[in-house]
Amino acid sequence: MNTFGNIFRLTSFGESHGKIIGGAIDGCPAGLRIDGDFVSELMSRRSPGQSNLTTPRKEPDSVEFVSGLKRGYTTGAPLAFLIPNIDVRSGDYEDIAEVFRPGHADYTYHSKYGGYQEILGGGRASARETAVRCVGGAVASILLHEIGVDLAAFISRIGSISISNQDREKLLCMDIAQLKILTTASATYCPLPELDLAMGKVLLSAKADGDSLGGVVECIAKGVPVGWGEPIYSKLESMLAAGMMSINAARGFEIGDGFSLASMRGSQANDVYGIGSHGRVSFLSNHCGGVLGGISSGSPIFCRVAFKPTPTIALRQSTVSRNGQVRVLQAKGRHDPCVAIRAVAVVEAMAALVLADAYLMSRASALLG
Repeated sequence: MNTFGNIFRLTSFGESHGKIIGGAIDGCPAGLRIDGDFVSELMSRRSPGQSNLTTPRKEPDSVEFVSGLKRGYTTGAPLAFLIPNIDVRSGDYEDIAEVFRPGHADYTYHSKYGGYQEILGGGRASARETAVRCVGGAVASILLHEIGVDLAAFISRIGSISISNQDREKLLCMDIAQLKILTTASATYCPLPELDLAMGKVLLSAKADGDSLGGVVECIAKGVPVGWGEPIYSKLESMLAAGMMSINAARGFEIGDGFSLASMRGSQANDVYGIGSHGRVSFLSNHCGGVLGGISSGSPIFCRVAFKPTPTIALRQSTVSRNGQVRVLQAKGRHDPCVAIRAVAVVEAMAALVLADAYLMSRASALLG
């Protein structure tokens, strides 16, 4: 499937080393003003070549909208866009085109598509495709902002360096705009300066060894009202999980306190009720991450996504060629020592796509009801 979403739907196309990649957004309401600067800002956080902690591939990721916009406002028609691939070096893949790279999708794609799939740069399996998600996520974020919902993602772990639970609580209580300022000021996109330096050091050490590291990205959305999400098969957390686990290299998803809830008692894990300052029902804690029974509770929604280490490394690894020969691979090319850093923008984009879809589904449900 190349389409994500129910009402607010994003379809993507293109390969890593093709002429262009692009997409089409269907279901976006008419009359939404698309802020080009906002789209560019989210794209820049995903773009390669940001620092010595990311791949040196240089892609300006300029976005050209080719339909669905009139004088900067959405028309209600499919919102289609193109992103050119500029800095393509297919020669880096000549030596490895005939082997299955450990940790990559080469073998599974080869088995599924019989060898007809594009190989260069990973083809369709490349994280280059996530640039399309960021355009869709930016449009979704603009729609959400119009109704008072804002979100931000940040790095909470690289390798063994992780934020503490106490610091996490402070970050989750922070204003979204301030959290974004702190995050974007950091080379690793960790909003805590002292941990940013530590993460940078361990990452450069792994890079010097020809190796890579994994990481964790967390995301928080504020302003989501009670009632988004559907019972049973379209639970809000299941929609978020589907979106996050569709990102390249994602290997784990948690919402709220996640797996740590398994070690708690019910008396510790339950979010007890109270009455807020406006006389409305509120919660005295948020272990559930803003979702109960698959439906948003009105509390901030927060989740985290674990990313495996970048599979392409400079160390020698045993592998097998496409014709069944045992080989030793030493990869070349330009790759991120930690994919989680550039995945921050993608996690934020996928969260926005899910929440925009949930908003429109909730609105449609209300009309039908």
